[in-house]
Amino acid sequence: MVSENRIEKSEINAILEQHQIWLDTGGKQGTRADLRGRPFCICMSFDDLTILIISPEYEIFSNWRKNMITKHKIIFGDSNSMEELTDESIDLVVTSPPYPMIEMWDQIFASQNEKIGRALKKNDGPAAFELMHQELDKVWGELYRVLKEGGIACINIGDATRTINSHFALYTNHSRIHAHLQKLGFSALPPILWRKQTNAPNKFMGSGMMPPGAYITLEHEYILMLRKGNKKEFKTNEEKKIRRESSFFWEERNVWFSDVWIDLKGTSQNLFDTKIRGRSAAYPFELPYRLITMFSIKGDTILDPFFGIGTTMYAAMATARNSIGYEIDRNLKEQIISKFSGIVDFSNKRIEERLQKHLVFVDDRFQTKGKFKYTNNYYLFPVITRQETDLIINELLSIDQIDLDSFEVTYSDKPQKEYVGAWDEYILSDSDIKDMKKRIASKKRKNYEQQQLF
Repeated sequence: MVSENRIEKSEINAILEQHQIWLDTGGKQGTRADLRGRPFCICMSFDDLTILIISPEYEIFSNWRKNMITKHKIIFGDSNSMEELTDESIDLVVTSPPYPMIEMWDQIFASQNEKIGRALKKNDGPAAFELMHQELDKVWGELYRVLKEGGIACINIGDATRTINSHFALYTNHSRIHAHLQKLGFSALPPILWRKQTNAPNKFMGSGMMPPGAYITLEHEYILMLRKGNKKEFKTNEEKKIRRESSFFWEERNVWFSDVWIDLKGTSQNLFDTKIRGRSAAYPFELPYRLITMFSIKGDTILDPFFGIGTTMYAAMATARNSIGYEIDRNLKEQIISKFSGIVDFSNKRIEERLQKHLVFVDDRFQTKGKFKYTNNYYLFPVITRQETDLIINELLSIDQIDLDSFEVTYSDKPQKEYVGAWDEYILSDSDIKDMKKRIASKKRKNYEQQQLF
């Protein structure tokens, strides 16, 4: 098995000296030797400080590998001017802004622009709606600046209904934001609708059972998807390797890449209690967790310009991405910081949930469809496609507070032992694959011969 990691030259020299290993440092060369009575081969390039260890005994070299670390920073300030961020420094944006024309956000919007408060006092809904969005437009412009070429912005937004002067109306936040982002230069991608069901007994609006005065209840929100420039490219071998290790399961793809999500409720326990989430209008943890897994790779930097209670940052930590968040309300700071200590256990439970679900899927599919063609290289369990063979979901080991508003998370680079094991009876043998190819070729030949008859 091969492991590849970046470590300092001084560490490499110490390893070589400790084990009395000879190595030609003139280039990428290696030697065969003996380590604790076990054969191995070590190869190295001092140009990129990369060491490759090749051995049938993977465990021996675990202390030679550096654990992955991600960094996370909260900036308490206004995201309409993110001067701390350089141009094209962000890989993915996942956020949910204050919703214009939802009363709980009136005060925040009015504090940004006094004209908004005056419009609301005059009961001028359309004017207040447009002025609120003009404040959000400043942030959208900054997003376009800081996103890298090929970076994606995922914006969770709901429309608003409001009665002003006895006049009930819908304010279409999603279409206003979508149109402005495209004017900035973003390319629109298919959005996701997710059901945000409310169980309140008074959720229905209007005149009850009497037509035609009852109104439809809004029980969904939009996740707008927009990309800056062309599709992101992965050019170096290292980028391609990380991308492969960041893949997701085939069965997850089939659910996550639908344009309608109805399964978010109850998919995983939320970090915050209902009262805290209600005050911040936070979306469920599963929403940013999926989006980050779907549209970024490990080590990418995720931005949330409307940080709230930090759900996006927690999801970035859980998926081994870096993150930055902007939050204008300093009153949330204590609540945010207090939850970081629980993120390791919380994230690892979600990771275990994914792995357990995959094993259930494997067993069910084996019973109905038969053997699998591919095996994951880390866990050794069956997978559907070749793209899943290098997938590894890194376990969180620790979280450390670096300063008042910054944190580091350390991850294991090994698969979780309880999910590693041989599934030989579930995997097609070489002879099985050969027979399958023969049957496919024979079927194609028969189909071709039949077509020639007409």
